[in-house]
Amino acid sequence: MADEFGEAYGRVLARDSVLEEIGGMTPEQAIKAGVPVRAIWLAICKSSGVPAERWYGVGQREPKK
Repeated sequence: MADEFGEAYGRVLARDSVLEEIGGMTPEQAIKAGVPVRAIWLAICKSSGVPAERWYGVGQREPKK
């Protein structure tokens, strides 16, 4: 989160973003509910318009399929 959005905005997104893709929860709620972190991250990326090439982390390539 911090690499993509910065420390402060990343915390705001984690606390306040309601993501329909993960059941209408915020990322913080989803983590507490046991939703896989990768699923939460991908939902954040999609809802925030992060380019697909950065969904796997800074400097990381998409995993082989």
